[in-house]
Amino acid sequence: MAREYLKKATLTAKSDASQVHDTVVKILNDIEEGGDAKALEYAAKFDQYEGNVLLTAEEIEAACALVPEKLKKDIQFAHDNVKRFAELQKSTVSDVEMEIEPGFVAGQKAIPVDAAGCYAPGGRYSHVASAIMTVTTAKVAGCGHITACSPPRPGVGIAPAIVYAAHICGADKILALGGVQGVAAMTFGLFGLPKANILVGPGNQFVAEAKRILFGRVGIDMIAGPTDSLILADKTADAHIVATDLVSQAEHGYNSPVWLVTDDRDLAEKVMEMVPGLIDDLPDVNRENAFAAWRDYAEVIVCADREDMAACSDEYAPEHLTVQAEDLDWWLQRLTCYGSLFLGEETTVSYGDKATGTNHVLPTSGAASYTGGLSVHKYMKIVTWQRATQEGSKAVAEATARISRLEGMEGHARAADVRLAKYFPGENFDLSADE
Repeated sequence: MAREYLKKATLTAKSDASQVHDTVVKILNDIEEGGDAKALEYAAKFDQYEGNVLLTAEEIEAACALVPEKLKKDIQFAHDNVKRFAELQKSTVSDVEMEIEPGFVAGQKAIPVDAAGCYAPGGRYSHVASAIMTVTTAKVAGCGHITACSPPRPGVGIAPAIVYAAHICGADKILALGGVQGVAAMTFGLFGLPKANILVGPGNQFVAEAKRILFGRVGIDMIAGPTDSLILADKTADAHIVATDLVSQAEHGYNSPVWLVTDDRDLAEKVMEMVPGLIDDLPDVNRENAFAAWRDYAEVIVCADREDMAACSDEYAPEHLTVQAEDLDWWLQRLTCYGSLFLGEETTVSYGDKATGTNHVLPTSGAASYTGGLSVHKYMKIVTWQRATQEGSKAVAEATARISRLEGMEGHARAADVRLAKYFPGENFDLSADE
């Protein structure tokens, strides 16, 4: 049985690729040349904000005081979970060494980057969870300085809950700048900040393009597109829960794809019947996003069996992958391409987005086929070192000289030759590349 598309997307993430490159390049160049003053000029233009951009301790304290105690407890709960999971991840990387040859030792060290720039969106939605996810992991990794950056609202500034989250999670400085100007300020070390070694966090198409352009000059977590989600469901799945989960992810944005892959046509038809009503029941802005995402980007695919479902999912390599089907262990072992996996209806992408501890900064647009999401490892450089005795370097030097000459790299060969001549005078070595 060939795969059957009960609903096929009319657009893809690439269809909406806006021509933002030239705009972003100009802003970055202007700010690099004009410094703080030019960044403030763009803040006034795009953020419509002329307040203090680098929050003082007093401003942070005042913002934190505005956050209700119940919300503070929820933010602390999420922070604790993210911190504990990040600490677990960090424990999987350790400094190691081994004796490669007698007298020749090589090793590995994990060194955190010095300065991290963490962007938390604050436009349509106040992404409190993004501040938690990015700042906490940077802190656990051991970054020397962490800047949290979020767009201010006109006449208000950064949402108090974002300020509170960034503060308790360990941000050293909090920057009230949005979009390209915020990314530029962290990259170029404006307003007295250290230049960021890495930029992390989600953002709109301008933020994503700025990070893409700056990649290489600084590290980034990933080149991101619109968020996407796929659900694998069989006949045992609850159609209402499946439909609700699809809608919950479609509200991210008008171009956020959601996909349902199933081997049960009846389930697929029930879900498709339910989704419009669930979208209609959302608040205005959320409804507008979800409606467009479902209309233009969503797909519903009927497969022959679970193996075909798994293969289909791996081809899509979704950012978020949910399994609502029998035999969850089989799916855990079989699936290979996803940013984060949610097994069973008892969990949901929304949990991971907000509070379970796994990171919600994840690969989009099929990037899960080759990379994972944000973790402490993204902030750490895995470097190597070596040390040798004179005797331990002997065999390595001989092999290096011969391989180098075979490659035509005489300078490399001579770096080995001089050591053999110094450490083992009078000995004859066959260092030619001849067979």
